[in-house]
Amino acid sequence: MPDSQLGLVWKTSRRILDLGSKPLLMAIINVTPDSFSDGGAYLELDAAIAAAEKALEEGADIIDIGGESTRPGSRRVSVEEESERIVPLVEDLARRFEAPISVDTSKAEVARRALNAGAEIINDISAFRFDPGVAAVCAESGAGIVLMHSRGAFEEMHSKEPVPDIFKELVESLSESVQTGLDAGIAEESIVIDPGIGFGKSFEQNLELVGASDRLRAEINGFPVLIGVSRKSFIGRILDDAPVSNRLHGTLAANAVALMGGANVVRVHDVGPHFDLIQVLGALRK
Repeated sequence: MPDSQLGLVWKTSRRILDLGSKPLLMAIINVTPDSFSDGGAYLELDAAIAAAEKALEEGADIIDIGGESTRPGSRRVSVEEESERIVPLVEDLARRFEAPISVDTSKAEVARRALNAGAEIINDISAFRFDPGVAAVCAESGAGIVLMHSRGAFEEMHSKEPVPDIFKELVESLSESVQTGLDAGIAEESIVIDPGIGFGKSFEQNLELVGASDRLRAEINGFPVLIGVSRKSFIGRILDDAPVSNRLHGTLAANAVALMGGANVVRVHDVGPHFDLIQVLGALRK
């Protein structure tokens, strides 16, 4: 992998995305009843399609669909239930739009069905820990993969005590997941890593990691970095316990730091304001 961002790419099953020219915006579309921010808003297919269309009009580069909430206290859903939420939407969006579709799942069978329906990226919050079969599915299809750092079982990802040295833990855990992917046959150019901000980290560790993409990429063989801080609780804490609906400005500030720290992809709920953010940061850098 290259040491600088020049020439950095992300290979999916259908295309090669340029990560070196500008950061990419990944829009969050949760088709769940219980996600922490927009749970229930897009359960109906038409509502989810409209949300995806709006995100693309506002400048999204990737649509990321989630069918299982990972908020604190959420429950796991079956393969069938998750597939029923995700697959029809993937099929419809793949017919309507040219933009790449990502699916947020840690189950191999859900990943397989979603990729067959037209998705081309899998976003695995467990980085193959929950279901190692996800690696083989991605290798077979040539899909792009996001490997997110988390610790413990699904039910304890948010409750485990933080480790003293979070950066050491990140590097060791994600390096192991990367090797699992490479051993399964996933191409290096298909891998993006995510520090998993908000998952099993202290408040101070979350703050430390927001702007640490350049450092993380340097430690893990130059792999591109995705950052997901949109509307998260550490932002609410900074803003005197602001509710989720009042965290846009804080999210923009955090993502500005993330982008200045070298993030290649930012995963967001509010696409339009972040599109403007990227435009202004790009102009200032020049």
